[in-house]
Amino acid sequence: MNLHGWVDAYLDHLRVERALSPRTLEAYARDLAKLCALCETHGVDSPTNLDPTILSAYMVELGRQGIGARSACRHLSAVRGFMKFLLRERVLSADPASLVERPRTTRKLPRVLSVDEIRSILDAPDSTTFRGLRDRAMLHVMYAAGLRVSELVGLRLSDIDKKQGLVLALGKGGKRRIVPLGELALDAIDAYLKARAAHPKAAATQALFLSPRGKPLTRQGVWKLLGVYARGVGISKPSSPHKFRHSFATHLLEGGADLRSVQALLGHANIVTTEIYTHLTDDHVRTVYRKTHPRS
Repeated sequence: MNLHGWVDAYLDHLRVERALSPRTLEAYARDLAKLCALCETHGVDSPTNLDPTILSAYMVELGRQGIGARSACRHLSAVRGFMKFLLRERVLSADPASLVERPRTTRKLPRVLSVDEIRSILDAPDSTTFRGLRDRAMLHVMYAAGLRVSELVGLRLSDIDKKQGLVLALGKGGKRRIVPLGELALDAIDAYLKARAAHPKAAATQALFLSPRGKPLTRQGVWKLLGVYARGVGISKPSSPHKFRHSFATHLLEGGADLRSVQALLGHANIVTTEIYTHLTDDHVRTVYRKTHPRS
């Protein structure tokens, strides 16, 4: 089997064995297609001919194409995963990617909204309309549980346990996690569910959040309405669903939550991913110190 065939086999493995989302699979496919294209220019058609020189040339080519360090790291991660797959399948006897240097990156700290800014956005929807009740519930759930936008729009009626005050989120890789919901979020959900039950097309779907036409809400729809509400309350800086998630994590840590608990609530597989929020809370601590210490 040639290189293209093994790439297809690897993508099938990711889809079936690891249950990666279609969007993630598309990213892997794009990145590995670039590798195949470069290999063709070097006359490499078999994975057995892959070596550190070819893979290093691939990284150099990414730089020539103007691809930044962070994106190049993602490309290299896809290649390394592919090499490990070839090792497991005994196509390769050694990992050529292990000798390829990872591009140096400077990790940007996530931008967050303040507690007051979050409160203003949560209070913005008009609770006298179906759309407003839906948006209020949606925004409360997004902040109360720190959900990704894909997790939010994927919620079904059965994923909300009002009695226990919990939401069941379907995260990356098909992993499920249970996250608590506060009273304000539960009240907002309850008010919305009453309006949803009266919707003429509600019975046709189990999706929790519906458009006025009875269709499940989309990721793009959430992005758009969040921007509208943020601008409506005078927040000029860009607001996104993921900024709500960043704010959720940062506010928990500022309130005294431990890092492992925040990791579990966010659904991070690696605590290193969660640790970036500690830098934000360090800044918060320094600000509090400067404002409150008499000799600061």
